[in-house]
Amino acid sequence: MVKIISVILAIVVAALLPTVWPNPYYIHLMVVIGIYAILLLGLDIVVGYVGEVSLGHAALFGIGAYTAGVLNFQLSVPFLLAVPASIVVTALFGAILALPALRVNGPYLAMVTLAFGTIIQILINEMTFLTNGPMGLSVRKPVFFGHHINGTDYYYIVLVALVTALFVVQRILKSHLGRAFEALHDSPIASDCMGVSVYGYKVYAFVLSAGIAGLAGSLFTYSEEYISPNTYNFELTILSLLAVIMGGRKTRSGPILGAIIVVMLPNVLSDIELFRKISIGIAVLTIVYSTYAVATSQRTLKQLMLPLLATIILAASGYYMENITEHRLTIFGVMILFVVYYLPNGIMGFLRGIVQKIRPQWIHRHEEISEHGDKQHVWSVPDHRVTAKGHLLEARNIMMQFGGLKALNEVNLEIAKGSVHGLIGPNGSGKSTMMNVLTGIYKPTAGEIEFNGKLITGATPSSIAGEGIARTFQNVQLFGEMTAIENVLVGLHHTFRHSLIDVVFQTPRCRKQRNAARVRAASLLKFVGLDDLANEEARNLPYGKQRLLEIARALALNPSLLLLDEPAAGLTAPDIKELIVMINKIRGHGITVILIEHHMDVVMSICDKVTVLDFGQKIAEGAPANVQCDEKVIEAYLGGSAKVAA
Repeated sequence: MVKIISVILAIVVAALLPTVWPNPYYIHLMVVIGIYAILLLGLDIVVGYVGEVSLGHAALFGIGAYTAGVLNFQLSVPFLLAVPASIVVTALFGAILALPALRVNGPYLAMVTLAFGTIIQILINEMTFLTNGPMGLSVRKPVFFGHHINGTDYYYIVLVALVTALFVVQRILKSHLGRAFEALHDSPIASDCMGVSVYGYKVYAFVLSAGIAGLAGSLFTYSEEYISPNTYNFELTILSLLAVIMGGRKTRSGPILGAIIVVMLPNVLSDIELFRKISIGIAVLTIVYSTYAVATSQRTLKQLMLPLLATIILAASGYYMENITEHRLTIFGVMILFVVYYLPNGIMGFLRGIVQKIRPQWIHRHEEISEHGDKQHVWSVPDHRVTAKGHLLEARNIMMQFGGLKALNEVNLEIAKGSVHGLIGPNGSGKSTMMNVLTGIYKPTAGEIEFNGKLITGATPSSIAGEGIARTFQNVQLFGEMTAIENVLVGLHHTFRHSLIDVVFQTPRCRKQRNAARVRAASLLKFVGLDDLANEEARNLPYGKQRLLEIARALALNPSLLLLDEPAAGLTAPDIKELIVMINKIRGHGITVILIEHHMDVVMSICDKVTVLDFGQKIAEGAPANVQCDEKVIEAYLGGSAKVAA
């Protein structure tokens, strides 16, 4: 309720701004801020949520602008048709860019998107028959029912577009789609193994972001009434990225603040008197915050000394400079470095952190109860009826070779339905490699894998997860910035069958699936004993609790086969006993388990059958008691004739 009231008040204030500042210049600045805010909302999906650096959004912005400009200039298409057409055309270009570009990551993706931006600018400049080349295009503001839209009217059009974009983006990013995007950023491997296709959802995010950039570009065309190829250059791309970082990623208010900074900062840094006032204000705020942080022991004076001195020097420098224009770029760069280094979550992220620390505890408790839903719901797994004859999973003659090293050499593995099958061996024996092969992270050099009567050799991790194979990881792969319940909801991604339209308009089908998923997620957390930590960020959980959360997230896939990679690591003795009970309960629900574990007491007490690997080869297999006495196993573990310690 508080958030809704805040949003309504913000919209009312924004609607009243033209009456407070009726000057056409200020109104135009507010229009440009609104347009850039829309662009940054889309860019934040790719940069803030998915975690990819795109240097091609200025080009997408230009495509949207030129689509509207060409339709209006060449074909006299009205505003209400040109703007939607710009969104569609830009989204298509976004798909054309994303499909090949997102097969690479990091600096390679940045280079590909940068090349795309350069190509688009050249095409706009050279295709004179369509874009009028370097001469640019002139466009009139729209006419509605005989009324020529003026600057103030257009401000309200942009405001409506911004509010609509905020609404749509908020609905998307708070849905299962937003969780999927965020999961890609935190752990692509875990996302794939949870049934969230890394490549597919990166393309999805990029296309959505491109469509929003197209909306911003089309609005910019009618705002400026003139566009040329030089309008959409590399500088706009850099400013957009900096605005997202400075404003604060993964927030709706961050792009708006970032747009204000990008639009207003050049004006601030050209007026010495205005710069002096603002720099003094920043210095005062920094001093107040530093005093509070030191008094509450949140920061030490040593940690705050550099930013404190920097803001004071910045404020003092304004009284020694006669012409600030010459130093504008230097000051701009220093401010950016300051924000990136000391405020990694941006200005809004920093402010949000303060609010979360001081907000009343009753609010937190209310949210926790609402997140959990019906805690009395009993978690249960449907019976998995295996249609294949024989074993649930068979791995035949698996070879995994890395260069000249054979991590797995002709390994055979047969997993009986309903069993707990141990996979043990010394460090480097190939256990985790076998896990990665079974779940599609590695494609085996040779051999084949049959699961539930179907060959899955070479399938992607997301498709294997869809077949009913879930896993945990030797090194915990949680989505650190998500809460515990959100992590489990990513595992329940396969239960969401509604479309983007359902998400935006919150249809009954969408609400029903969302509520059912939250109830199931809460029951899974209760099953592993984490129900009281549902709203705690995963990265803040103790290591042992993170292990349990991984199990809950894996169970959310409703698997037939669960692969546990050293689940007892980091657990205390009482926790290990609870883990043994939990694995037995999991088996009791009809789920087959493959267990990699170095705690031999766990293996010997719970496994029906044990396979032993050493240097990538199977050296023993059978009942735990028999394997424990096998001479090859003893030699592999201890290098001598002693018995493997229980």
